[in-house]
Amino acid sequence: MAAQVTRRDVWVDMLLYPRHTIPTALAPVVVASALARHDGVFAAGPAAAAFLAGWLVQLGGVVTDNYNNLRRRGDDLEHPRFVEALRAGVVTFAQLRNAIIACFGVAILAGLYLVYVGGVPLLVIGAASILAALAYSTGPRPLGDNFGLGDPLFFVFFGLVSVMATYYAEAASVLAPPLSLGLVGHGVTSTSFLASLPVAALCTNILVIDNIRDLQFDREKNERTLAVIIGPFWSRVEYMALLSLAYAVPAWLWLRGGFGPWALLPLASIPYALVVARRVMVRTTHEELIPMTPQAGQVLLLHSLLFAVGLGHG
Repeated sequence: MAAQVTRRDVWVDMLLYPRHTIPTALAPVVVASALARHDGVFAAGPAAAAFLAGWLVQLGGVVTDNYNNLRRRGDDLEHPRFVEALRAGVVTFAQLRNAIIACFGVAILAGLYLVYVGGVPLLVIGAASILAALAYSTGPRPLGDNFGLGDPLFFVFFGLVSVMATYYAEAASVLAPPLSLGLVGHGVTSTSFLASLPVAALCTNILVIDNIRDLQFDREKNERTLAVIIGPFWSRVEYMALLSLAYAVPAWLWLRGGFGPWALLPLASIPYALVVARRVMVRTTHEELIPMTPQAGQVLLLHSLLFAVGLGHG
């Protein structure tokens, strides 16, 4: 007989999910801050605020996704323990709504500091990030479940935007007066764009695994994630293509980007990345794939930490 679901099971294991959410929030800040240090514009305050805002927007999106999913399908077979927790009163919809408000509310407070140091561009980026987190699962036609847009949303917001906006906030805080219109050219550079690509690719791979894992449930619910649209084989091809991109960028920065051999340091994580990739390729059941998302998070964090060291010494 299965053990009764506890509050910790719900709030930590099902919603906070630190082995998933912390790497995806920390990786872009680590990479952006290393590049900022290389360029002489590192600033700890904006880096900390960017991590907090990014993590809380992500958590708000996770809670919103679960809230909307369970409101639409009270007997959801994909999340039986969450259904059990709701029926037992371990968690309520009112508590989930309050958690959503709290996550986005505190994220906005952190974002106000970023707007103070970086100006209007960061206000636009913050608003767009919150709207994307809500649109992913909210409404009659959620973007993530009906148009196969979850993967590009992850790639853009968890990768490109997170890295480049963090770098921009740090540069603006050093080089521009508070509440200025900002120094867009100090964030939107070819180097910051290239540095964001591995983070974007490896963050997206976490969702790719999620979608492969949940493929049968999503088909039964008539949801059209990218994995439903292209199937499990091509989803695994997507996984390997994104993984290849993550390791091609450091080599490009060494060969053509003006960085020294330290930029190749992320390649030291290839053996573990290949171990995880092989598991993703051969495991097929929902239960077998559940441990794969935190392992993909480990690949992301390990690659990003090594990349940060390489950029910092470049």
